Amino acid sequence: MARGPGAGAGDRIAHGGDLDAARRLFPQAPDPWIDLSTGINPVPYPCPALEASTFHRLPSAADLGTLRAAAAHAYGVADPDRIVAAPGTQILIETLPRLVARARVAVVGPTYAEHAAAWGRAGHAVATVSGLEAACAADVVVVVNPNNPDGRTWEAGGLRALAGDLAGRGGLLVVDEAFADLEPVETLGPSLGPGLLVLRSFGKTYGLAGIRLGFALCEPALAVALAEALGPWAVSGPALSIGRAALSDAAWRREAAVARAADAARLDRMILRAGGTPIGGTCLFRTADFPDAAGLFDRLGAAGIYVRRFSEAPARLRFGLPPDKAAWCRLSRILR
Repeated sequence: MARGPGAGAGDRIAHGGDLDAARRLFPQAPDPWIDLSTGINPVPYPCPALEASTFHRLPSAADLGTLRAAAAHAYGVADPDRIVAAPGTQILIETLPRLVARARVAVVGPTYAEHAAAWGRAGHAVATVSGLEAACAADVVVVVNPNNPDGRTWEAGGLRALAGDLAGRGGLLVVDEAFADLEPVETLGPSLGPGLLVLRSFGKTYGLAGIRLGFALCEPALAVALAEALGPWAVSGPALSIGRAALSDAAWRREAAVARAADAARLDRMILRAGGTPIGGTCLFRTADFPDAAGLFDRLGAAGIYVRRFSEAPARLRFGLPPDKAAWCRLSRILR
C-alpha cells in the first residue's frame, strides 16, 4: 500500500475553481474566464426569495430540523436524527478523523486528495489502495463513489458487506457520494447502519457551492458527536432556507439529471474530436487523456478557459460543463 496523495501535513493540495491561479498563469487571457476546473453544476437551482429575517437572526433549532427532514427524505434516510448538516462536506472530511481513535486508514484512490490529507493531519496511518480488496486490513476505509476524477463506481452490495465487516471489529466505512445525486447509482443512505458514514454534497448538485452546505449520514451516536464538534449555528440561515427548498424539489433533480447527462455526452464527443480519450467522469465533469495535454492546457488557458490538470497524471485533463451557449462555442473552437 502506498502513502496517500496529499497526506503530508504541510502539503498544499491543488483544487479546481482557483481563477486567481489561472490569471497568474495566463495574464493575457481574455475576460470573462470560463471556469471548467470544477465539477459544479453550471445551471444552478433557482434560489427562492428569502425573508430579511433570515439574515438578521440566528438560525433556530426548528430551522435546522426542517432542513434535516428535507435531507433525510431526499437521501432516503428514515430518521432525520441520522443527518448532520454542515457548512460544506469539506468541514466534515476535516472533522471526522479527529473523532476517531488512531487507526489504519485505507483510501481507495487515486481520488479526492483531502480525504487522505485530513486523516493524516489527525495522526492516523494513511495509505492509498487501488481497490476494496486491498483495504481489508484497515480499520477505516474511505471510498468516493462515483470517484473523482475518473467516475469509477462500486456496487452497493459490496460496500454494505464491507461496512458490516468493519462494524464487526469496531471500524468504519466512509463513502463520499458527492457526485451521486444526478447519477444512476444505488446510494447508501437507505442502508445506514453501524460501521457506515455517507457524505453528500449540496453545492455541486445544485450549483450553489458558495452557500456552503453538506451532509453526513450516519448512526445517531456518531451524528451527535459530529454535530457537537461542529458547534452551534454551523449552517447559516440563508443556507438552511435554500437547502430546504432545493432538497424538497425532486422534479428539479430529475430534470437536471437528464439535462446534465446530455451535456456530458456532448462534451465527450468534443473531446473525441480533439483527439482525446475519455476515461470516465460523471454528468458534471469528464476526464480524458490527450497526446499533448500540456499543450492543450496552455491553449485553453490562453483563451481564458481553465480546466483541471493533474501532476501525477500529466496526460490527463478534467473538464467541467460549460454554462451557456457562448461558453460551449468558445470551448469548441479551441478543441477543434
